[in-house]
Amino acid sequence: MSNVHALFQLGMDLDDVSSTTQTEDLTFECQALPDTHAQNDNEDRKDFFIERDGERFAGTHLIIDLMQAERLDDLEYVEETLRECVTAAGATLLHIHLHHFTPNGGVSGVAVLAESHISIHSWPECGYAALDVFMCGDAQPHKAVEVLRKAFQPDRVKVEEHRRGREV
Repeated sequence: MSNVHALFQLGMDLDDVSSTTQTEDLTFECQALPDTHAQNDNEDRKDFFIERDGERFAGTHLIIDLMQAERLDDLEYVEETLRECVTAAGATLLHIHLHHFTPNGGVSGVAVLAESHISIHSWPECGYAALDVFMCGDAQPHKAVEVLRKAFQPDRVKVEEHRRGREV
């Protein structure tokens, strides 16, 4: 598949050469929009800003590295593991798309969630996998780490946390 076709499938318009990349620090304060729904709708929402440890933010973004891990070339197993991560975190799965690379067998892909996403890129020949777990609302992304640890049996796991959209 050509790069142009792949980008088109991702919804990227190559004719639009404007860049949305910004290097400045953009801090903001979330202003509530007028409520157009019944009051009890907020009770069912999972996509609201979080308040934890005296901070208000959009969601928790975990950057996870698995070192000396196993089964990183097994596409079906990776998909099953991502589904288990979603369930453990209490998130809502919308779609999974994975790609199996040859000849090394690496897997890249994403589980798209109502609360955001889980992405993976693996290098089975090195026993390494890089994952992003970003979730907002009531979802508990840290619970995905234990699922990954159990599934891939890495010798070492590195987790970095970033609170996205943190109000200053």
